[in-house]
Parts: sequence; C-alpha cells; structure tokens
Amino acid sequence: MLKHIPALLTPDALHALASMGHGDTLAIVDAHFPAARVAARAGARLVQVPGADTPALLRAVLALMPLDDATAEAAWTMQVIGDPVAVPAAVAEIRAGLKANGEREPGTLERHAFYEAAARAFAIFQCGEARTYGNLLLAKGVLQEDAR
Repeated sequence: MLKHIPALLTPDALHALASMGHGDTLAIVDAHFPAARVAARAGARLVQVPGADTPALLRAVLALMPLDDATAEAAWTMQVIGDPVAVPAAVAEIRAGLKANGEREPGTLERHAFYEAAARAFAIFQCGEARTYGNLLLAKGVLQEDAR
C-alpha cells in the first residue's frame, strides 16, 4: 500500500497516468462504451476499474493528474444522441466533480466525435458506470511549481 493514493487507482492505472505527458488524453468511459475495441484499434492502454462509477474515478484521477490549462478546454463529455444540450445525471455529476476540483466546465462532443477522440487517447479507463453517457475525456496538464 502507498500513502495518499486513491484506492481505485490500480498499479496499471497509476503507470498509465505517470506515463502520460502534457497534452495526452485520458478517456474515462462507462460500462456501455466499446472500450476493448477502441483501445485495440488505437493501441491505447485499457485499464479496467469495474468497482467505480465515473464520478468516483474522476475524483481519484484528479487527485493525482493536473488538467491542461493551456487550452480552451481540458475535459469533454459525450452529447446525448438527438439532444446535444441535454444533461444526463452522470454528466451533471461529472460537471460537479470538475467544479469541486476547481476545473473549468467541460466541452461536449457528438457521439462519433467522442469515439474518434477516445481512439486517440493515451489510455482508456473503463469503469463500472451503468448510467448512460458516463464518459469523459481529460487532457493532462503540467504541475505548477507550488504543486510539486
């Protein structure tokens, strides 16, 4: 066991996060997402975190990984098919989790654009989120001098 490491982050998850560089993207996806196919096609690392929902995994990741502050957006959720302004419960919790961590409002991507962006991700963390649209992309930033 290590001190101050969120229990949800397995050794594989920690290695993926530590291996990412500035601007690399992490996809946190729900149990419905075709993560194995997308990761295999793209050569992305696939890390399974079945015991967590998206907001819990987001909190664990944000405890360790800074988001990119050099871009207009550093997080993106998937839009609801046919209603791009709808905010499903999972997305509302994702937004609240980002806000609680002092992060900016996430952008949104149309479903297929989200799949394409996830296919370019450095790693895909698939959690056990059963609610639809519990998907999120995060761009890694750099640690500020005072955060080291």
